[in-house]
Order: sequence, then C-alpha cells, then structure tokens
Amino acid sequence: MKAKFGPAGNCDSFSKVHRSSLAAPKWIADFGLDCYEYQCGKGVHVGKETAVQIGENARLAGIALSIHAPYFINLANPESVMKNNGYVLASCAVAEWMGASRVVIHTGALMGRSRREALDIAKRGMRALLTVRATAGLDHIALCPETMGKINQLGDLEEVLELCTLDEGLVPCLDFGHLYARSLGADDGQEAFSRMLDRVEARLGPDRARTFHSHFSHIEFTPGGGEKCHRTFSDDGGYGPDWAPLAAEIARRGWCPTVICESAGTQAEDASAMKKIYEECLFHEPH
Repeated sequence: MKAKFGPAGNCDSFSKVHRSSLAAPKWIADFGLDCYEYQCGKGVHVGKETAVQIGENARLAGIALSIHAPYFINLANPESVMKNNGYVLASCAVAEWMGASRVVIHTGALMGRSRREALDIAKRGMRALLTVRATAGLDHIALCPETMGKINQLGDLEEVLELCTLDEGLVPCLDFGHLYARSLGADDGQEAFSRMLDRVEARLGPDRARTFHSHFSHIEFTPGGGEKCHRTFSDDGGYGPDWAPLAAEIARRGWCPTVICESAGTQAEDASAMKKIYEECLFHEPH
C-alpha cells in the first residue's frame, strides 16, 4: 500500500479543455495521479445521475474518490445542528452515489466562545451527525473533520483528534497548510511533522493514523489571524510548508494516506510534483 495523490476539484489546466467533471477521473489518471476530491464546498448541487456516472468513470480509471462537504458547516454552533446534519447527509448521499469512501467536513468557528466550550459543543454536534448518518444507513462512509487555518476557528490538531476519538468511523483530515498557517509557520520541517504524526497515532491508533486523509498546499498567512490564502508551488515568496520532509516521514513510516492537493489553480500539477518527491523517498527507504 502506498500513499495516494490527487487534486481538490478541477484545476485551471483541466477547465481549459473540459467543461464537465465527468471527464475528470480519466484526465487525473492520465496525469499519473490516484485520487480526486469532488468539491461540494459551496453546496451540494450534483444530481444522482451525474454523480453515479462520475463514480463509474472513476472506477474505470482507478481513481479513489472523496467529497468535500459544504463550507457552511459549523459544529461549534448549537443552533446549526439541523443544518449541519442536512449538509452532511446530502454529502454522504453523493458519496454513496459516486462510490466515494470519505466526506471531509469543517469544524466551525469559535464565535466568541472559549476553545474548550466550542469543542464540547462540536462534540455534541458530531454525535448528532453520527446518529443521523447511521439512521440513513451511511455509516460505512468515513467523516473526516479537517484541521483549520484561521486561529479563531475550531480545528487545531488536538481538537480534531479529540473529535475523532468519538467513533472509529471518523478519520482526521490533516491539512498541513492550515496547521502551518495557524502556527504562524512553526509547524514545518521533519521534527514538527514527526511530532504531529506521532500524536495522531497515539490518539487514534495505528490503523487510522497510517490511512489518514490529508490536504496540502502552500499557504500565505497573517500574523494576527493565520490563513490568508492558498498559493501554488511556483509562487515566489517563500510560502510553506515544505512537502519534502513530510513526504520522507510518510515514506519512512510506510503509511498510506490520501493526499489531496489544494493549490490555487495548479492542484493536479502540484499533486504530481508531490507524488514524485514521495516516490523518490520510497526508493531511498531501506526495505
């Protein structure tokens, strides 16, 4: 088993030649990549027929699928439970139609609350999600709470891991660009990545740790707030984090995460560069 790499949504070079996501799986496979995260961030607008066809195209192309649920989800707001449940159920339905195995969800904003209070509210919200997912017969689809990039958002590494302890069907989405941004550049390099991956394994056990979900891109941040915007690997300005030491650490451990690139418009190109670096690290690992 090896790590999988692919884009979040459709990159600029794809959109110049294709008008529909139906073409995305084969295009991604021809690019030498392994997976695709279909984007429902602005709402779940894909119909069943289209979703089923994307899933079939992905199966034929050997592309693993995941879904990004709407950005509007806020587990830390007790008044949003019904809306959160609706967004996640709709996303899980799309995952079912496509044959996707994972749905990525945002954790929410603090809204003036302490981090502990917001996390406790989010845990209650997550339990509600787990209940409605099971009632709908969709509990074979993993939910992936994501680490967030802004300091005033719920979703640092420890908060996401605590959410994931609620159920074995919760898999962390480790967005290393977000963690880099909210730490103001501190969470970067081999020592930091090793520490974070050790922490995931300690909290969730080896099985979920080695198959974690991930987002990666270079991020520009501001000192006061954390994440400002996503960048590309070719942008000047010294944006981080650095992929090479993380690739080396994943290869050294023999882990097989799903790594989705969220670069701003060059997702497939940068995912391809990430896969090449990772495979070079595999080649140099002793067997």
